[in-house]
Amino acid sequence: MKINDNGRIGAVNPYKKSGDATFTQAPGKKGKAKDQVEISAQAKELLGAQGIRTEEHSTRIEQLKSSVASGTYHVDAGKIAEKLLPYLK
Repeated sequence: MKINDNGRIGAVNPYKKSGDATFTQAPGKKGKAKDQVEISAQAKELLGAQGIRTEEHSTRIEQLKSSVASGTYHVDAGKIAEKLLPYLK
């Protein structure tokens, strides 16, 4: 049996050593560096616009919920077929 590179026993992982040097901090700071995320003003505006519901929209949703719950909601099969037809061609 031939054993090559017997100097590796007890050796330090070179990748770990180089990785530790990459994340060193400036003197005076303690602990690990924390990740930060910044959201632009435009993105905040878009996120805010998604949650806005008008009173008409809310009333319509409540009407639909109540009609579905009571079993009086009618589905027009013709309208559904018209909307599906372009996807089936």
